[in-house]
Amino acid sequence: MAHVTDDPDDSRRSPWRTTTRRVAYANRWLTVWHDQVFRPDGTPGVYGVVHFANLAVGVVAIDTEDRVVLVGQHRYTLDAWSWEIPEGGVPPDEDPAAGAARELREETGLVAATWRELARVHLSNSVTDEAGILYLATDLAEGAAAPEETEVLEVWRVPFQEALAMTLDGRITDSLSVVALQRVALARIAAEALQAAGAAE
Repeated sequence: MAHVTDDPDDSRRSPWRTTTRRVAYANRWLTVWHDQVFRPDGTPGVYGVVHFANLAVGVVAIDTEDRVVLVGQHRYTLDAWSWEIPEGGVPPDEDPAAGAARELREETGLVAATWRELARVHLSNSVTDEAGILYLATDLAEGAAAPEETEVLEVWRVPFQEALAMTLDGRITDSLSVVALQRVALARIAAEALQAAGAAE
């Protein structure tokens, strides 16, 4: 049942009650929990939760020609090629921004002098607690890439407007990439609107 509210309260108590939790599957990257629960309507049930060991990070790296650095690879889960921003996992004992810089360097060889956080996201919150942080990286310097042994990557520099179009026409479907690129676009629109408003005064 849905209720209309004029007072959104993000601190309210959960209507779910967990009675037991067991590990159904685990490896070094994730754990699948099988929970016995009472649902919000009071009926008993089960809930499967995928818990990720690492924080996801993604980087929109933009060069002086306003080109976005995309990384292409074949994604096993989709059995399809995917163009994405540089991404990776950051363990709990690593600073997220440092981890993002490491992933950018490993996948593309690039080192950025200027960093800005773009957004914090949950990637599929009905089944997983996986969280991510997205960054904008500029003032890029070239270096040597060092991808993981399991990664076969292609790097492509695309004009920003083309990369944005790819998020709109389905050529980019990776959620971190879609959110990050569109967040940069929205920030640019907001900056242009403020500039126009200032000029009109």
